[in-house]
Amino acid sequence: ATGEDRRLAFTIAVIVLSAKMAKADGHVSRDEIAAFKRVFHIPPDEMQDVGRLFDEARQDSRGFEPYAEQIARLFAREPALLEELLGSLFHIAMADGRLHPEELDYLRRIAVIFGFDARVFERIRASLGESEDEDPYTVLGLNRGASDAELKRVYRDLSRENHPDSLIAQGMPKEFIDLANGKMAAINAAHDRIRKERGLA
Repeated sequence: ATGEDRRLAFTIAVIVLSAKMAKADGHVSRDEIAAFKRVFHIPPDEMQDVGRLFDEARQDSRGFEPYAEQIARLFAREPALLEELLGSLFHIAMADGRLHPEELDYLRRIAVIFGFDARVFERIRASLGESEDEDPYTVLGLNRGASDAELKRVYRDLSRENHPDSLIAQGMPKEFIDLANGKMAAINAAHDRIRKERGLA
């Protein structure tokens, strides 16, 4: 697929997945629509087409799998991008102030299609501040028994994958970059907290 094909497929899938995410709890709120527009900056001249597709997709939360599968295939080599997309869907889900069980279930099912296991899912959730679990180990996707060397390696990998500069290089929307900045701050804070707890300089 060419860059333009990928961009178009990504855009359509993002609109459909966001609309069906908003519908997952049975009701699409104005806050969720506003969050979608904020996260995925839609040019005014495309607003009508996007609105039509969004309205069509939000009739029913079912049938999202083919769209998630297409994205997973197109971006199989770019897990950081899939992570940012999942993070954006979390953002829309939380727009009305709470994460409903149906929304959480929907997000989990998308995570599985994207190839993320339960630990990665909880790490993404925690790094976005959407988890009840404030454990810094969860934010980094580590066990408490992880060695200092493992802590260092995981932190280095997460920093590289989630660094806003790498997303800018991939031509990602500004809103993805903003979310990545917030996520990077959570990853840094968790790393600092563990280092302090362990007495590492």
